[in-house]
Amino acid sequence: MTASAASEMTGVIRAQLAAALLSMDPAGFGGALVRTSRYDAVERWLADLRAMLPPEAPITRLPLGIPDDRLLGGLDLAMTLAQGRPVAERGLLARTDGGVLILPCAERASGALISRLTEVLDTRIAVPRGHAVGAPQPARLGVIALDEGDGEDEHVAASLGDRLAFHLLLEPGEFAAAPNELFVDAATVARARAAYAQVEISDQRVTSLVALAAAFGVPSLRAVALAVRAARGCAALDDRRSVNDDDCAAAAALVLGPRATQRPLAPPPPPPEDEEPAAPEEPNEGEEPDPPDPPEPPSPPDDAPPDDNESLSEEQMRELEELMIRAVQATLPVGLTIDAPMRTARAGATGGRSGNDRSGGLRGRQVGTRRGDPRAGGRLDLLETLRAAAPWQKLRPAPAGDTGRVRVRVRSDDFRLRRLVEPAGTTAIFVVDASGSAAINRMAEAKGAVELLLAEAYSRRDEVGLVAFRGTQAEVLLPPTRAIAAAKRALVALPGGGGTPLASAIDRARDLVTQARRTGNDTVVVFLTDARANIARDGTPGRPQAESDALASAQALRAIGATTLLIDTSPRPTEIAKRLAAALGARYVALPRTDAQGIHRAVSAAMPTAGA
Repeated sequence: MTASAASEMTGVIRAQLAAALLSMDPAGFGGALVRTSRYDAVERWLADLRAMLPPEAPITRLPLGIPDDRLLGGLDLAMTLAQGRPVAERGLLARTDGGVLILPCAERASGALISRLTEVLDTRIAVPRGHAVGAPQPARLGVIALDEGDGEDEHVAASLGDRLAFHLLLEPGEFAAAPNELFVDAATVARARAAYAQVEISDQRVTSLVALAAAFGVPSLRAVALAVRAARGCAALDDRRSVNDDDCAAAAALVLGPRATQRPLAPPPPPPEDEEPAAPEEPNEGEEPDPPDPPEPPSPPDDAPPDDNESLSEEQMRELEELMIRAVQATLPVGLTIDAPMRTARAGATGGRSGNDRSGGLRGRQVGTRRGDPRAGGRLDLLETLRAAAPWQKLRPAPAGDTGRVRVRVRSDDFRLRRLVEPAGTTAIFVVDASGSAAINRMAEAKGAVELLLAEAYSRRDEVGLVAFRGTQAEVLLPPTRAIAAAKRALVALPGGGGTPLASAIDRARDLVTQARRTGNDTVVVFLTDARANIARDGTPGRPQAESDALASAQALRAIGATTLLIDTSPRPTEIAKRLAAALGARYVALPRTDAQGIHRAVSAAMPTAGA
């Protein structure tokens, strides 16, 4: 195996090299973040990893909903009840000590699970939580995070990705065409694993990796440390005890390239060749001249083996930097090349904008337990209740008349209720002024904006509703929904023309907001109107009363705390629209010539975001 020509390595070879390095030291490299559109490519890569790991190294899969006592260790309920004393059980992380943990759907992992994993990756120890028993257990492992997100708004948490050395994008076509034999065999990996600790790297090469990370906008020093480990691992795979330039290039391609967020700045131009060097200054009278430079050490004979850790000259440093830059170019994220404009990296902290999680309900994902009375409406967690009661059985006297049939004595303090959370979506309600001769243009804009939001509704868990007002009253044309077909049918029949019953429209919007709040959704109401109301709440014409009713309805909507946005569709901004926006507590946007994309951007900016 050789790590040379890193810029020419195929994606399959880079993936196999990452698997070889990870199998040498899973805990040291932290693991790998793997993304692909086909699961068979993941299975093949995992098969390559299994072939290179030691036979005794465990490989386990982590369920996303695993409780803390199963993950970190806790009470063994069956043994505790059988023996009448607390008996500890090793958690999943401790049982994976020395091996690899596979985390499927990593982009959907909860913040609590991510924090548990990052803590174990940092400390390499699993500490039991809650009323669990037992001492901390070693958990030296690597994590394979499988990113199965469909869109750009679903990402693996940045805190986890930062601790994983290798970020791999497996192309199914390359893996299907690649031969089945391994680029690195298990015997070579085993030999390198034994020699890895003796491999050294010079300070100059470490400095070059730091400079390269800064040039490509890699903000984490942990990434540089992982690149140094990867360079030492490549040298060990080549059966060497010192790191050379090819090892640094391969490490840069594997670790730094996928993390790049910018292109490096162009180096300054070299000085003109015809420029003569400055003449040395003559010493002043009475001053001693500078001592002559010491003689250069003799160069080694031509047949002497090269020392990869010797001090590098400036020319050698430039060659090393150019070699690493070419290697990193081959693995840059899509759309980020040396000649491409700068862009920022994908955010990866929360996995997209899907609203805040809501807790306290009877549905959703379990994130723990709490003490409580199930008669008050909570859901009883039977296993956690028995675990809470089991250690106290010998201290609890048998009730009168007990003939030995009662195996576990449970008291009210032992009851544990499930703590459930479910993601809160966002309901966007469009309130569209369909009155007047210009309504047709506004209808087209509203239809386009609603269709754009519906296209994103699945990944964001958003719902979209539509209220149109004309004539003497407002009408709910589209109750909040994510059904694209039903929405398009409602949009086709959107009418236009007539008076402007603005107060009725605001009241309808308030009703929809109240309904959405009952489901736990965040809400945003978007008004597309010139705010020139001329129909009162009771349906009678008259501008003064209609404007007064509209302002009163606006204040009632503001009182329930809805996020609102008012897009003024007048030819020029109007005072009445600004007054209405103030009464609503809304963001005012004067966009008389806006299109569907402009409305969509304004609405997206007003949407509640995850973690807000």
